[in-house]
Amino acid sequence: MTDTAAPAPGQIPETTSETDGKGGFSRQTNAFTTPFGDGPGELPVEAGRYRLIAALICPWAHRQLIVREVLGLQDAISVGIVNPRRDDRGWNFSLDEGGVDPVLGIEFLMDAYRAADPDYDRRATVPAVVDVTTGKVVTNDYHHLSTQFETAWRPLHAPDAPDLYPEELRGEIDALSTWLFDTVNNGVYKCGFATGQEAYDAAYDALFAGLDELEERLATRRFLFGDHITDADVRLYVTLARFDAAYYGGFKAYRQRLVDFEHLWAYARDLYQTPGFGSTTDFQAIKEGYFGSKGVTSAYGIIPKGPDQSGWDAPHGRETLSATPQERFRRR
Repeated sequence: MTDTAAPAPGQIPETTSETDGKGGFSRQTNAFTTPFGDGPGELPVEAGRYRLIAALICPWAHRQLIVREVLGLQDAISVGIVNPRRDDRGWNFSLDEGGVDPVLGIEFLMDAYRAADPDYDRRATVPAVVDVTTGKVVTNDYHHLSTQFETAWRPLHAPDAPDLYPEELRGEIDALSTWLFDTVNNGVYKCGFATGQEAYDAAYDALFAGLDELEERLATRRFLFGDHITDADVRLYVTLARFDAAYYGGFKAYRQRLVDFEHLWAYARDLYQTPGFGSTTDFQAIKEGYFGSKGVTSAYGIIPKGPDQSGWDAPHGRETLSATPQERFRRR
């Protein structure tokens, strides 16, 4: 018997609500976008005041976890992890004792969204930053959150924190990141959530054309902007980390796997073996989220046993492309 009940607001399937009317996927916009800073109306930077809510399945949340760890913000910003499997009320804290976030005291992320806006009626998305003093979501702007951690939160960085967003490269990083999101990061979702053949075909072709372009770019440089990791590398990595485990099969991105790209696969291993990247990557949670959540890739919740992930620890040889092979990060 097919379940035809309407979904609760917390877990409105993307294929139901986020379509362009032509069979294509059109991701919902972010509702809370006030930036961190010291200007009028901006969110004040304050250690201990905020809690970052993340799902280990989610690439947008994963970006923030990487940057938080790389910059040494663990003591300044706490983290709550939701179950990678969304249920009918969306992201929940069932991994925590009693099914309640120990800091916020809530069962579902939607509770923090509704605390900020009682009329909120879209998906409660991760990442979300919650003000622990009010229990309200203050930002879910995953597009800009990592760069805010890199700039506005700089006074609270570890003393030896790297510069992931060099001022002289910001324009180029932003331009590449915009292209990455449209073509690759969100491109896999355009394939997976397409409801029409023409839209799927266009997304598929654009995705692999983009990956081919990146493969060529990374043939002669260690990272996207040369010798050092930047915010753009973080954005690309989170999609590559999910490619073979979820997107290749679950999202019908069948042309080739990540491991079939010579340079992209070595590049991804280089990043995975960098502190902050592999330590925040949970392949089991990724598979559980994509294949075990209702309305994502399957109605049956069967979690694939593969692929073999042991290759992520294999030597990558990318240090030969760098003038400073032992230093992956640019220091201030």
